[in-house]
Amino acid sequence: MIETAQSAAQHPVRRVFYNRLELRSGWRLLIFLIIVIALINAGNFILRPLLHGADEITSFLVREAMDFLVFLFASWVMGRIEGRTIADYGLPWRRMFLTQFWQGAAIGFAAITGLLLILRAVGAVHFSGPALHGLEIGQWAIIWALVFILVALREEFRARGYALFTISAGIGFWPAAILSAAFFGYSHHGNSGEDWIGLFNVGLFGLLACLLLRRTGNLWMPIGLHMAFDWGETYFYGVANSGNVLPGHLLSSTSSGPAWLSGGSVGPEGSVLCTLLLVVVSLICATWLKRVNYPSSATLREPASALVVPPA
Repeated sequence: MIETAQSAAQHPVRRVFYNRLELRSGWRLLIFLIIVIALINAGNFILRPLLHGADEITSFLVREAMDFLVFLFASWVMGRIEGRTIADYGLPWRRMFLTQFWQGAAIGFAAITGLLLILRAVGAVHFSGPALHGLEIGQWAIIWALVFILVALREEFRARGYALFTISAGIGFWPAAILSAAFFGYSHHGNSGEDWIGLFNVGLFGLLACLLLRRTGNLWMPIGLHMAFDWGETYFYGVANSGNVLPGHLLSSTSSGPAWLSGGSVGPEGSVLCTLLLVVVSLICATWLKRVNYPSSATLREPASALVVPPA
């Protein structure tokens, strides 16, 4: 008698690895992580001698680009195995830099502007005028916009791309989102000057990004939000971003008062007022964007690949 695919899938050993439709999410995630770790180690081995003597900014940008490409390639490989696309994991290229991206950018810049206006009103942040003049204003604006588009692409797709999609298949979206946000916050612990409030706010920002992904169906609004918030901090207002004050900022600023209020060496994201801001922005976005669009039941439960059921 020929064993059917369904009966084969019900075999006790096969049930450890496969559910009714495909390889279980935990095993898929493990394969993905093996690919990512192998590629990152290989990339670091290749880049280490090439970047020897390079300046810090060049090294940072090259490694950010490499990291993004590693996660993109690993996701593409998993998509080929699963019968899914990069769009199913939250990054549809056809929607790149369209309306949702710019809506996110507007929210991000408005959020950092509102936070700094409040901090200025309570005397925790002070501005001392422009630090750039003439052509430098436009040059640095473009440079930092390009830098933070890359940073946002890399951080959003790494934290809320394939891994979030796959964990969601196993335990549900919001438990997976909490894990993603915790990882996102922890991934910033090595930044100069970070403290627990700043790390908590980074995690809360991660939850906001998950909410936007959930309601819009893709990562382009979170990417725009992330880019504009960082651009506003680093370039436009010249405040610390995760503990780093970088060159090429339009305005000059200083902070004063207790660190829990001003953010201290962390910057505005280390302030409890940033915590309140993120909660308010999340509530506004949840009210504005009501429809759940991610992950779709079709991509989560009905993959098209013939490889999803093991052969008898």
